[in-house]
Amino acid sequence: MKIVDVILSEGKTGFFFDDQRAIKKHAVQNGATYSGEPITKGFSSVRQAGEAISVMLLLEDGQIAYGDCAAVQYSGAGGRDPLFLAKEYIPIIDQYIKPVLVGRELTSFKDLAEEIDNYVLPSGERLHTAVRYGVTQAVLDAVAKSKKMIMAEVVADEYDTTVSKVEIPIFMQSGDDRYNNVDKMILKGADILPHGLINNVKLKLGEQGELLKKYIMWIRDRVVEIRDNNEYQPVIHIDVYGTIGLIFNNDCDRMVEYLKELEEAAYPLTLRIEGPMDMEERTAQMKALSELCRKLDDNGVHVEIVADEWCNTFDDIKYFADNGAGHMIQIKTPDLGGINNTIEAVLYCKEKGIGAYQGGTCNETDRSSQVCVHLAMATEPVQILAKPGMGVDEGYMIVFNEMERILAIREMKERNKLV
Repeated sequence: MKIVDVILSEGKTGFFFDDQRAIKKHAVQNGATYSGEPITKGFSSVRQAGEAISVMLLLEDGQIAYGDCAAVQYSGAGGRDPLFLAKEYIPIIDQYIKPVLVGRELTSFKDLAEEIDNYVLPSGERLHTAVRYGVTQAVLDAVAKSKKMIMAEVVADEYDTTVSKVEIPIFMQSGDDRYNNVDKMILKGADILPHGLINNVKLKLGEQGELLKKYIMWIRDRVVEIRDNNEYQPVIHIDVYGTIGLIFNNDCDRMVEYLKELEEAAYPLTLRIEGPMDMEERTAQMKALSELCRKLDDNGVHVEIVADEWCNTFDDIKYFADNGAGHMIQIKTPDLGGINNTIEAVLYCKEKGIGAYQGGTCNETDRSSQVCVHLAMATEPVQILAKPGMGVDEGYMIVFNEMERILAIREMKERNKLV
């Protein structure tokens, strides 16, 4: 089966692009937007609508495979590629990637995905991570359609894994509506909750960490109050955006003491803390997380630390995993470029005994989220993010429903001896 044409269209994502530098420096929240001037190159305002590009591959039998190019909410920050605007990147895909794809025989997802992921433009630059992300999604779908398989089966076949027979635990994120959305999560039986968006010391963490401690106790009590099953005990996973390091001046021993208090506040629920500090540089971040994990383990504190900031690419993930910098690592799928890297990253973390959290961003699309479910079902990370958006219901629906479709299709195939 060959690709005979490439069709491109502009799209919208499930959230926004936010100028992180401006928000940290001077921007003021104004309803659903921010007042202030943007700082990061490419931004026309501090918050602007997220954009995507749908990449559709016409196959010679008339089928159309597709994937969506999308970038994270905080594009252009933390060493990431610049702001991803559809009108700027459609011509690049059309001029340089379309000729690579048209006429190609769809024999191997892995080989073609790696070729796209490593493509170098005449300028000497690699393709934007969002372009690599979306094009490789479309390639996976195309190979699956050509072989009359589902995408998870293609991944399992080419990477020598097995498609999961059970659901991958889903992590739901609340955004700033961290109380009402927790109720939604509990009612829907979320496996992991609530993210929390604890990105401000004064308003959300507390100068001594008291606000976060109170919030965790509220989650614990709210689970008991409104759950419909006494066996339901979700994991509490909070992203603190480096704020714990800020209030304790990155003093590891003081952070261990505080995290022990949070563990007690969450009991009997398991607690994960993402991004406890931000050292503003990759090596320093790795060393700080490694030391914190070691001291927590030595002191019998069972809070699980999740690495995120400064751990964006596949090389970063290997570096952090090799050095034990986190009990779990977020694999932020758009930041890795080609989805082949997401697959490899999950498998690498598992090989190293580090928890693999197949994450991503609220600023993706329904399609990129669906494809990511197939990657997770074929590689079995510890958890997968419900995405896109910050509304809870929609992202959870997309991820959960795609997972159940895969399970139902695989069960039918096994029942009829088709696998």
